[in-house]
Amino acid sequence: MSKMRAIEAAVLVMRREGVDTAFGIPGAAINPLYNALQKVGGIDHVLARHVEGASHMAEGYTRTKAGNIGVCIGTSGPAGTDMVTGLYSASADSIPILCITGQAPRARMHKEDFQAVDITSIVKPVTKWATTVLEPGQVPYAFQKAFFEMRSGRPGPVLIDLPFDVQMAEIEFDIDAYQPLPLAKPSATRVQVEKALALLDQAERPLLVAGGGIINADASDLLVEFAELTGIPVIPTLMGWGTIPDDHPLMVGMVGLQTSHRYGNATMLKSDVVLGIGNRWANRHTGSVDVYTEGRKFIHVDIEGTQIGRVFTPDLGIVSDAAAALTVFIEVAREWQAAGKLKNRSAWLQDCQQRKASLQRKTHFDNVPVKPQRVYEEMNQVFGKDTCYVSTIGLSQIAGAQFLHVYKPRHWINCGQAGPLGWTIPAALGVVKADPTRKVVALSGDYDFQFMIEELAVGAQFKLPYIHVVVNNSYLGLIRQAQRGFDMDYCVQLSFDNLNAPELNGYGVDHVAVAEGLGCKALRVFEPGQIQPALRKAQELIEEFKVPVIVEIILERVTNISMGTEINAVNEFEDLALVGNDAPTAISLLD
Repeated sequence: MSKMRAIEAAVLVMRREGVDTAFGIPGAAINPLYNALQKVGGIDHVLARHVEGASHMAEGYTRTKAGNIGVCIGTSGPAGTDMVTGLYSASADSIPILCITGQAPRARMHKEDFQAVDITSIVKPVTKWATTVLEPGQVPYAFQKAFFEMRSGRPGPVLIDLPFDVQMAEIEFDIDAYQPLPLAKPSATRVQVEKALALLDQAERPLLVAGGGIINADASDLLVEFAELTGIPVIPTLMGWGTIPDDHPLMVGMVGLQTSHRYGNATMLKSDVVLGIGNRWANRHTGSVDVYTEGRKFIHVDIEGTQIGRVFTPDLGIVSDAAAALTVFIEVAREWQAAGKLKNRSAWLQDCQQRKASLQRKTHFDNVPVKPQRVYEEMNQVFGKDTCYVSTIGLSQIAGAQFLHVYKPRHWINCGQAGPLGWTIPAALGVVKADPTRKVVALSGDYDFQFMIEELAVGAQFKLPYIHVVVNNSYLGLIRQAQRGFDMDYCVQLSFDNLNAPELNGYGVDHVAVAEGLGCKALRVFEPGQIQPALRKAQELIEEFKVPVIVEIILERVTNISMGTEINAVNEFEDLALVGNDAPTAISLLD
């Protein structure tokens, strides 16, 4: 046995559990942990500029690779409350991150001590588990339980709150005797899978809805194999985008009220049996349950039993990890194929592909200022199939999901349910830290970009290069569009005459100057023909300087992006693409 401070044991446990990186900001109440990080070694640290930023960096880090656990660290009081948004974001999307906060000494916690707050109670609704450790001897085992909770069942975030004197106390601990706890993951049975396949076999127009749980389970290859075995077309959710490549013949579009394709919605409305795996029937995907479910049967596979029947009751529910379920689905489907029991789905697939070819939205506009659709067309031209996109919310993200292409799992990294503005910059930095070889392109509107713009300095300091495309209409564009129903345009304009940048012509904040002041490189584009050269120049700059490079594109002030309140009633504001040149980077187009 070895005698050590409890906080040193915590660092040893984190290392044994696979942690090699942390994001955070030191402070008085958490300094013992920073001292232990320095003394024990083995965990790299990225210094954030805002503690919320650290939590989103941890999210980006986790979302990048299967098995990653992002760690964010803050002191007592406001550091913990600042990280609530990151915990909410991670919880909503089933993302495991470990949040560690300092706390006042135990004897002073109840005396309204400086920066003492009951952070455990505050974060319980947005964490899978949260605890304030009151006994030094429990510290290493609290961390052991934290990793078990984050990885077992439906993944999610955990917070460990550590009083100062608990961190400093000496305990006996032997890291050589430590073992991570075995994980608990439910698995589908053969009987369940046979019943599901029987329902699919009865269908004439079946669909697979592939959710983010497939990506969490690192099961995208299994999903594609099952789809190819059965010939059933695939509709990925926003969180499952990339599970099947966009150019795969069985990928037939995304469904929803905003981040969707016209052909995806049309195909869903034609379907008669739907198998959802690792998805939660989110309302931006379904719209009203009545429209979404009318005339079709549903099978729902999810790792968390309380998700089955939460939004609507399926005809068959299966509680299972996505990888475990797909393994059994493939096994049974192979047997049925060998026995000649699988239906030929080629006619249905051809029908889906016809819609994919004929219901493309137009992207090629020559307007000045630039129409946003043209931006995504140019991005498709410049960025290859190995590009990893990072985005959060707003018209930029919605249009990005409608027009960009994703070909690999974990190459669309998006805060799906919470959608906090400001998420994009720190999340992108977390992705680059997790995988320095990845070609990362972030996408923001001007307001999302401004929310946590200070984190660009982190990218400059720690050499975390990526390209950030900022589409600037100097508006809260999504809220402006939502206000149309109230016949108003109120408190959403960000435009003003910047006396230091008259060349902006009323577009307000000089993002180029701010980005350069934070140690990054930046370019500004006013015309469609300038977009592609700027994006290629940005690629050169990140190679040369190893810092974030911002490409700001000045958009027309008002553009309404396709969206609606039902999947059968999405408002379209632009013409369909009729010939190839209307949408030259569309995946599929009849010409």
